[in-house]
Amino acid sequence: MVVAGGSVRLVAGQGTPATVLLGRCKIAHRLHSYHHDPRTESYGAEAAAALGVDPCRCFKTLVATVDGALAVAVVPVTGSLDLKALAGAMDGKRAAMADPAAAERTTGYVRGGISPLGQRKRLPTVVDASAQAHETVYVSAGRRGLEIELAPGDLVRLTDATVAPIAAV
Repeated sequence: MVVAGGSVRLVAGQGTPATVLLGRCKIAHRLHSYHHDPRTESYGAEAAAALGVDPCRCFKTLVATVDGALAVAVVPVTGSLDLKALAGAMDGKRAAMADPAAAERTTGYVRGGISPLGQRKRLPTVVDASAQAHETVYVSAGRRGLEIELAPGDLVRLTDATVAPIAAV
């Protein structure tokens, strides 16, 4: 891994499933690394602060269940997930946060490093509509301390996401 000015370029064979997917699809993106403090309680807020990024542009990946089936919600770190809005966006009746162990097992990522990209099992995804207000957004690259900056349209396309107002600010 080569680090320069907070940006990082992963050496071949050392990428995450998310970075491998971006490379394979030839999607323009930048990787940003920072020192992760294992004592932190808010991974997304830590990333925004460490990278000096407006927290409205930094999105967290949450795994929930909608009518019993796992789904992914991508919302700004400045807010929380509106479970009722998520259920509605997926034409469901009830949503709840998923069991963390099930989220890790299904996505192939650890909590605090779950990326919406390159998951072990592709889950239905909803990206909060606020992402469209930015030229680029930041999401986890698949491990704590590593973020991907990319255009929100590319994020939506690669995850085959629905875009809806699902964040509670």
